Amino acid sequence: MKMLKKSPWVSNYDAGGCNGCILEIFALITPRYDIERFGCQLKESARHADILLVSGIVNNQSKERLKTIYDQMAGDKKVIAIGSCAISGGPFKDCYNFAGPVDKIIPVDMYIPGCPPRPEAIMDGILKLLGFKDDEGKKQDKKRA
Repeated sequence: MKMLKKSPWVSNYDAGGCNGCILEIFALITPRYDIERFGCQLKESARHADILLVSGIVNNQSKERLKTIYDQMAGDKKVIAIGSCAISGGPFKDCYNFAGPVDKIIPVDMYIPGCPPRPEAIMDGILKLLGFKDDEGKKQDKKRA
């Protein structure tokens, strides 16, 4: 992802499931983790977001809605699949209404595994996607043009 000229805005879409991943995502905006210190803001509407966090199992009802939300996002959009359900279906993979993992529905740029993944892992994934960290976890010095 090229360096943004503004703070990255993040939106979440919960396709369904136990809501464990949602609780970990919302923990990112608490004072303990404070993802806003990196300029990220959690937005309600994906139309305003640069990054879409998808959590939960994608079922037949949420499949078309997920496609619509992805299509409504503007420009240089990125998608992060969060949790076992979004990545592979988790414990729901054999259910009758499982529509498939997120990457079979829309393009995914990053996977954050876990059931649920820790807020630190989610924040680390977002920062790596934005280019603030390399794969070894070291901070990168990027000069803005």
